[in-house]
Amino acid sequence: MDKSARSAHHPHIDFAPFGALRLFDYQAAFETAVEQVRGEGRYRVFADLKRVRGQFPKAVRRREDGSEQDVIVWCSNDYLGMGQHPAVLEAMQAEIETVGAGAGGTRNISGTTRSAVDLEAELASWHQKEAALLFTSGYVANEATLTTLQRILPGLIVFSDSLNHASMIAGIRNGGCERHIYAHNDLEHLERLLRDAPADAPKLIAFESVYSMDGDIADLAGTIALARKYNAMTYLDEVHAVGLYGATGAGVAERDGVLDGIDIVECTLGKAIGVMGGYIAADAVIVDAVRSWASGFIFTTSLPPALTAGALASVRWLKAHPEVRDAHQERAAALKARFKAAGIPVMDSVSHIVPVFVGDPVHAKMISDMLLEEHGVYVQPINYPTVPKGTERLRFTPSPNHTDAMMDDLVRAMDRLWTHCNVARLPAVA
Repeated sequence: MDKSARSAHHPHIDFAPFGALRLFDYQAAFETAVEQVRGEGRYRVFADLKRVRGQFPKAVRRREDGSEQDVIVWCSNDYLGMGQHPAVLEAMQAEIETVGAGAGGTRNISGTTRSAVDLEAELASWHQKEAALLFTSGYVANEATLTTLQRILPGLIVFSDSLNHASMIAGIRNGGCERHIYAHNDLEHLERLLRDAPADAPKLIAFESVYSMDGDIADLAGTIALARKYNAMTYLDEVHAVGLYGATGAGVAERDGVLDGIDIVECTLGKAIGVMGGYIAADAVIVDAVRSWASGFIFTTSLPPALTAGALASVRWLKAHPEVRDAHQERAAALKARFKAAGIPVMDSVSHIVPVFVGDPVHAKMISDMLLEEHGVYVQPINYPTVPKGTERLRFTPSPNHTDAMMDDLVRAMDRLWTHCNVARLPAVA
């Protein structure tokens, strides 16, 4: 049908050629968004890695041209190498042989597997709580729970640490309730905000134990004391601490003897536990309420049983082996000492996180690229928005599997590149 015929058939529609209209250029908009990130020096390139079973932290990187390179991974969140542990692999393989691959549905519709139920019971016991609830990731656990709490508690006022993870921020924002941001780990500021809030309003203090970019640790006892003083609930993110701190690895709250002062603890299965998923642990009525209201839990397929079986094996092994946590802390301290001795600007950190300050996104990426290409050392640059602009860094996470020889190779490479790239140093420490 030509234009005149179409106009006659639809007399109220102008069939002007598309060329006469100014149409939105979708392609240009996406290209502009990407170029903005490139222009700021923070464009992210993913390393294509194949982990080698039983040889963590070794991996094989595939370059863009298809060639392969052996690398040492220095930035994995598999902090203890449990993603390679025989107990975990055997449990996952046995579960696949027994029940197959997927969970088969949501938790409500056929997806509550035996290993998921057993894992939740183990996690609740680990954190000395009545119940636990699994989610598909730590991000989802935070976002769904913090959003849901604001639906369950009308008028809730949330007090959030300024360096809380993006998933916590998303959950707090999505809930739509009143919120206040307190200066990082500043309990005096937090108390001023609590004091100014209505005494009869429900309140929630949301914070982390180990902050993964700076490596500092919150004052849990002090925060709990304020919560009790002002009748607030406590919500603690232990994703970078679970498995790593405390007599059985339950986290900083266990290490500090304050598990009973935390109302809701949120953790991940994808870091020290070495698999995938997230969870909360709390009183049974809290968990039941979140289970019944959280869309991020209700409307998603359950974790595959092999993952929950592997996580269960990992937790049970970690509870019984405190020596791996001691080895982990020793390795982190050793790397910090080596960097300081070489004048590499390692940032102050009281945890297992070893951040090295660069302060410029272009330099951070340049050093990261050269470490990878020339030395087989993989560490990802950490740029905005993960950290504030001007605080760009390299973030190292040594594990018990990183040897002295690996550390020596790393420090030699860093020393050479710090000079080559003309990045500021610290005075060498003997």
